[in-house]
Amino acid sequence: MIGWEDVYKVVVAMVPLYVALMLGYGSVKWWGIFTPEQCDAINRLVCYFTLPLFAVEFTSHIDPFEMNYRFIGADTISKLVIVGVLVIWAKCSSKGSYCWSITSFSLSTLTNALVVGVPLMRAMYGETGVDLVVQSSVIQAIIWLTFLLFVLEFRRSGVSIASAAATKDGGEQEKDVEGNTNGDGGVSSRPSFWYLLKVVGMKLASNPNSYACVVGLAWAFVANRWHFEMPSIMEGSILIMSKAGTGTAMFSMGEII
Repeated sequence: MIGWEDVYKVVVAMVPLYVALMLGYGSVKWWGIFTPEQCDAINRLVCYFTLPLFAVEFTSHIDPFEMNYRFIGADTISKLVIVGVLVIWAKCSSKGSYCWSITSFSLSTLTNALVVGVPLMRAMYGETGVDLVVQSSVIQAIIWLTFLLFVLEFRRSGVSIASAAATKDGGEQEKDVEGNTNGDGGVSSRPSFWYLLKVVGMKLASNPNSYACVVGLAWAFVANRWHFEMPSIMEGSILIMSKAGTGTAMFSMGEII
């Protein structure tokens, strides 16, 4: 049974996050401290430095050889069930939409678990809960983010084709009214699977969080395979920025609300 002490631990863990969120919101909406350009600079600091190093800090300390495969399997099954439900909704419902299906999948499954999940799970379940959050975040960054980017690029290619077709049809109508000859350009075909895969790969390669998860996971494999710890100078260099990861991420989210 959950007692008041457990509730208090959760409140203690979560309130500081929302304090940072409200400070970010107030600094833009109420006090006008930051301009849009300065907000963009803060967001870039979070995206390129503090949040990736925050991910490296946690990912590098997991044990890939002792991962909870039941938990990962359950997480995968739940996401696949959501995908199936959204596909059925998009195909069978009159209000169904593939665009909204993609958005719904992203909102319901691809959470910012490291920023909010780590302090929450630590308060509720200790380091065991933190370990599960990190494992889920690693799988999310490596597998599900790739899947989402591929689907987004596929949708983008479809929108581009439809736009090109509409532009071509409109151009032909104008030419007919003016009495000019029509062009014979064809409608663009949908890009191939390998082209989309290449685009997704390029976007992942430019995503600092993808690098962070891969680097952290690679270090975790090496460190746990040969049983050595990260040098203190390296760990200190990561911690000096990663400790600001949670606060700056919540502050940045508050700025764009």
